[in-house]
Amino acid sequence: MTRSHATPPADTIPSADAGSPAPLPDRDLRREFADREDLIAYVAALFPAAAARDRHVAPTRGGRAAAEATLAAVDPAAYALTRNTVTGRVTRLGPYLRYGVLSLAEVRDHAINAVRRRGDTSKLVQELAWRDYFARVYARIGDGIWDDREPLKTGHDARSYAAELPDDVRAGTTGLPCMDAFVRDLRETGYLHNHARLWLAAYLVHWRRVRWQAGAAWFLEHLLCGDPASNNLSWQWVASTFGHKPYVFNRENLEQYTEGAYCRTCPLYGRCDFEGTYDELSRRLFRLEPADATRRGREAPERRDRGRRDDRRPR
Repeated sequence: MTRSHATPPADTIPSADAGSPAPLPDRDLRREFADREDLIAYVAALFPAAAARDRHVAPTRGGRAAAEATLAAVDPAAYALTRNTVTGRVTRLGPYLRYGVLSLAEVRDHAINAVRRRGDTSKLVQELAWRDYFARVYARIGDGIWDDREPLKTGHDARSYAAELPDDVRAGTTGLPCMDAFVRDLRETGYLHNHARLWLAAYLVHWRRVRWQAGAAWFLEHLLCGDPASNNLSWQWVASTFGHKPYVFNRENLEQYTEGAYCRTCPLYGRCDFEGTYDELSRRLFRLEPADATRRGREAPERRDRGRRDDRRPR
């Protein structure tokens, strides 16, 4: 039998309680508030440990009315065309799906009814299917989502990865403008575009050599849409313990899909950690067999990007 929520086993991540909700107080909870600030103050008083860890409150509104308004604004065709760009027409439905305010079936039906050509819904429906798949894996393996599902394909021993999140990553002071901006957005808004999640996850696991579990628990602290199934299995996919190869990116990829927002003024441009071809980065980051490295080098960058399921979770 699985628990209603999953937490990292104590022998896996030192800060195992980071992804676990605090127990509710043993008393009736208020249901009416003068305004949102009154609600925020009440919740902070109920959970002082969480409030002490981070006082940021996401601007996203909860409730069925907000969910329906967000769903009504979803354009499946625009989503398919622009979803990989951080300024694209993503759905922002993740929090409502996470907490059951909306169902996958409702989003699917909206997508079908919102377009003239059925093909315009295919990408969004595909992403809903990924979310459903992750939930089914979670239902089968429960807290096994905190364990490596497969061996790493990086050539490194799993024991060589650090178990704790580096302080500079958590604080957003790595000195890399893009990564530090992603950390700020994560903490202050409870949201990151999925491409930014992949870049930040890959940086942590492959460049900093940190265990994916530390990053997964960290994301669950902050993401409003962070459910253990999609979150953990996506981190495993980046790490290569739930996929056939590790996910990496380069500066060109990040620059393209952020429309130059960080690279344009970056003082490290041309010499940052992400410079190089995919072949060069793979040789630098991983201990690959010669045949694997050669095959990866021959693979066209655009083909690699298309094959990475860059936006598997609806936004």
